[in-house]
Amino acid sequence: MIGLQAAPDTIVQSIRRQTAPILYLAADRSEGTVASSRRASGKMINRENGTRKTAIVTGASRGFGAGIVNGFLERGFNVVANSRRMTDSTEIVASDRVAMVNGDIGESTTASRIVETALSRFDSVDALVNNAGIFLLKPFTEYTQEDFELLVRTNLGGFLYVTQLAIKQMLAQQGGGSIVTITAALAQNPIRGVAAAVPMITKGGLETITRHLAMEYAGDGIRVNAVAPGASYTPLHRDTPKEIMESQSPMGRPSTVQDITDAVMYLTSAATVTGDTLYVDGGAHFGRW
Repeated sequence: MIGLQAAPDTIVQSIRRQTAPILYLAADRSEGTVASSRRASGKMINRENGTRKTAIVTGASRGFGAGIVNGFLERGFNVVANSRRMTDSTEIVASDRVAMVNGDIGESTTASRIVETALSRFDSVDALVNNAGIFLLKPFTEYTQEDFELLVRTNLGGFLYVTQLAIKQMLAQQGGGSIVTITAALAQNPIRGVAAAVPMITKGGLETITRHLAMEYAGDGIRVNAVAPGASYTPLHRDTPKEIMESQSPMGRPSTVQDITDAVMYLTSAATVTGDTLYVDGGAHFGRW
């Protein structure tokens, strides 16, 4: 961002530097060529043959992830599903339209295997849902170095590596794409008594990079959005008393796996929505109750 104090000629020169490459890419794209060297880093796909689109879902063995996998299947997608022990899932079954990849998403090698599987099995990468993440609750002063490194490895590394590879492939395909990341309403709406300051460093960072990537790749038709759940019924809250769950939502109705799945499906298909964080929290992010 250029400060208002900058000299007019400095502003003009900066704008020219930023817009010239964009105009060049647009011109190249109209001629049907690869618009820049970064587009050559993925596999070129002919999408005019009516083939199914392919979605990648991380953290897919249960809860939100399993619901999102099923949502894509209902909409005709092929899916590559990942978690540490994906093949042990009782909610998702491998099939001719579902490929499973076991592995720690915080490792770049796992991300590579996920994208390679998408291309070898289904020939494209059209949508990515970064659902994998961990959440540790404890007072700020009690987080350890190991806690912090685990949060960064899973929540940030687990986003970075697979998203880089997915975007490279989407650029090569020249057909746009969708990336949706699951964050948390707590990142923008701290609740006294819910000691989650350190995990929210990562979740807030994911919301920030969502906006930056949305702008960086808007001209390529790659949309980048986030879903921020509030209190939700998931396997992690199986033993949480109903009245406590309901107290976390102004509507008195925690979100369900289906609610989050519906939000992800909307953002995946909403052709002109990008850079947005969709809160699915009963209104908790904007008020007190």
